[in-house]
Amino acid sequence: MERPVGASVADTPSTTPKARKSPLLSLLVVVALALAAFGLWRWLRPGDSGRNKPEPTPPQVGAAKVETGDINQIISGLGTVTPLATITVQAQIAGQLMSVGYKEGQIVKKGDFLAQIDQRPYEALKAQYVGQLAHDQGVLEQARLDNVRYATLLKENSIARQTAEDQAFIVKQDEGQVATDKALIAQEDLNISYCRIVAPVAGRVGLRLVDPGNYVNLPNTNGLVVLTQLQPISVIFVVPEDNIQDIWAEQRSGTALAVAATNRTDDKVLANGQVDSIDNLVDTTTGTVKIRANFPNDDFKLFPNQFVNARLLLRALKSVAVAPVSAVQHGAPGAYVYRIKPDDTVEVRAVKTGVTEGDRVQILSGVNSGDEVVVDGADRLRDGMKVRIVADPGNVAAGQGENQPSSSAKSASDGGGK
Repeated sequence: MERPVGASVADTPSTTPKARKSPLLSLLVVVALALAAFGLWRWLRPGDSGRNKPEPTPPQVGAAKVETGDINQIISGLGTVTPLATITVQAQIAGQLMSVGYKEGQIVKKGDFLAQIDQRPYEALKAQYVGQLAHDQGVLEQARLDNVRYATLLKENSIARQTAEDQAFIVKQDEGQVATDKALIAQEDLNISYCRIVAPVAGRVGLRLVDPGNYVNLPNTNGLVVLTQLQPISVIFVVPEDNIQDIWAEQRSGTALAVAATNRTDDKVLANGQVDSIDNLVDTTTGTVKIRANFPNDDFKLFPNQFVNARLLLRALKSVAVAPVSAVQHGAPGAYVYRIKPDDTVEVRAVKTGVTEGDRVQILSGVNSGDEVVVDGADRLRDGMKVRIVADPGNVAAGQGENQPSSSAKSASDGGGK
């Protein structure tokens, strides 16, 4: 386009302001990118990232000390309360049951009256035998007098020798008849005594099996009542055959092995007694041996055929290193514990354990009394890690001291242990 003649340069349109704005905008963009890059560099720089991150918090653990105390070696087994005598009281003579002298469930003593069978038929038969005896005794006296006469006549040769000898044999026959009559009377006395039935042992009678008025025949397989002896009473329990050698050795040495009987849930001691006898063979089907323990049962807490748990106190260990069971871990090195060092770091210590009683275990080697070990939180630890000890109200102390035996030891030690 041609510029008009006479127009000045100032009157001509120009793009100079736009050209001035472009460098300024570019400068601002460059500055913004530089600031962003600097911020990103500061954020990603390794030296600053380590300084900004907080120090890791040591894991919290519960701890307990290995202490010197007493611990009991206890062998547990399942058992059944078994009376020393379970008697089905039966009639030894036939007859009508006239009366009973007990209440169902009553505790009776030995010799207490239980039942009465009609004895009149036997008394009548006894009277008959008494009369027969009197008759035969008279015949015997007459035969003896005749024997004396015949002996005198034989000396005078007044009778034949055979007659005198026959009379001596007649005397012996009459003596035999008198002896038979006396035996029959004794038999009836015994039958009359059978009519009165008494308790053969002290115990508790069960439910009545025959009511008065019934005729009792022989044999009477069901019996009249069942009597169980409650004092003393026994518990027959089983132990693994691996333990029988230790138990047998202690019993042969004359040690009275104490046994505590607990309830089905094993949280309450019912009675304390002693081992009485050990079975003479191992049950090959279960690999166990039966043991009988006797209990006084003064408070009748043990009931016949009741299921119980038996704790046999094999020996009591005095002044040994004891730790909580929860402190002992199991892994590649075997049994081990995390010992807490004075600088609050832990180290792995392989240990050898002995007797375990409840939540306590004997430490034979690896740590010493007074060492502090981890009992809670060990699954998060590794050797050399620093820890923070916190109070653990649920933790049981490692040992209770020589003068504070555990409750299980008290319950089983009545009767003595080694």
